[in-house]
Amino acid sequence: MKSRNNRHVQRVKKMVVTCAMIALILGVSTYAWFIGMKTVNVSTFDVSIAAIDSLSLSLDGSKWSDTVTINGTNYNDTSVVYTGNTNSWGGTGLVPMSSVGKIDSGSSRLILFEKGSLTVTPGGYRLMASQVNNTASGVTEQNGYVAFDLFVKNLSGNAYYDNLDVRNEEAVYLTIDSEVKVAEGGQAGTGIENSVRVAFAQIGRVSAKAATSTQAVITGIACENGEGSTVTSICSRDAQIWEPNDRLHVQNAINWYTTSCRRRTGATTTSEASYTGNYGGCGTVGNGGTYPTYAVSGEITLGDSVDVYDGPAYNGYSGTIASTATTGKLMAYPTFTDSMKLQEGTARPTFMTLAPNSITKVRVYVYIEGQDIDNYDFASLGKKISVAFGFTKERFFGEDTNYDDTNTATLPADVVRANHITAVQ
Repeated sequence: MKSRNNRHVQRVKKMVVTCAMIALILGVSTYAWFIGMKTVNVSTFDVSIAAIDSLSLSLDGSKWSDTVTINGTNYNDTSVVYTGNTNSWGGTGLVPMSSVGKIDSGSSRLILFEKGSLTVTPGGYRLMASQVNNTASGVTEQNGYVAFDLFVKNLSGNAYYDNLDVRNEEAVYLTIDSEVKVAEGGQAGTGIENSVRVAFAQIGRVSAKAATSTQAVITGIACENGEGSTVTSICSRDAQIWEPNDRLHVQNAINWYTTSCRRRTGATTTSEASYTGNYGGCGTVGNGGTYPTYAVSGEITLGDSVDVYDGPAYNGYSGTIASTATTGKLMAYPTFTDSMKLQEGTARPTFMTLAPNSITKVRVYVYIEGQDIDNYDFASLGKKISVAFGFTKERFFGEDTNYDDTNTATLPADVVRANHITAVQ
């Protein structure tokens, strides 16, 4: 893998886009979704994003560059970002949220849910969750997560397709060196990095060459732009949510789960009769395995009787699990995992798609998924994380096609002579 990564770095100039949250040092103030109140302070961090070849980036919809940087100092600086932006840098730190990637069309923001109540049950914890108040008219993004706008200009084609059809768009892949880890100064071994999520919500796009695509139009891209708008809305698509470290599970997180979880058979979370067997009898979780996240897909109230361990993979109970986003239910949301990122050749899946000759507004969210099995009480002691991610249009690397860089072709001498004579004539 190390050799493969080195070759990938050497080929970086052929990448269409590389986005990196380099040394994104984030102090995590995390109130464990399960139980507990561990509080630490937040540190500043930078988000550095780079693009090359046919793609360029902007934070204000006017100044385009190969690289842009956004951080806790400039995320609202109108010399860097556009006036009237709704960026947010998390307030005092990150707290567990949950999302299934739905975008609110009225506010053009990601729909998130936060813990409303958590009560011990005979086999876990009863969960109540309310929607984060970031979508109502006139409100700002709330504390506890990072959100900012990124504008992506793609000039790889000539035609602009104003209809939303993935068949008109180009595949983009997550680079193999994208990662989330504990940053320098943090405490390794707590597993806080294993429950981080990065969501990419495509809001809309316009033609990159049209005279009508002014800065005001670009920054004003929204889910609903009114009659006669030149904006193609993309909000009907769910956000792509990246789940790093899906195979990494620290022993402390596993111990917390096995100590708390029992098999569930009944509908009432607070009843002893609804649980069976001993603690530790739930589905097996071990380091190296990939397990689903049953994320909150709608508001959950007392009457919904949801346990945080609900789901076939954990306590075995499916009564509160839905196949689509449903109020009062959890949903096994299909995140894009690091395991997918590392697939090779034709097995490598698309991360997202971009239309040619377009400018796309992408709202980026960084948060902690409260329903991740790795989010336990003491994970917050990790305090600092770093995130790095990149995009490329290259589906294949040299090793995928048995590429031999010593294998070069030469023309036979008679062909060279024939070409020379033709050129002289």
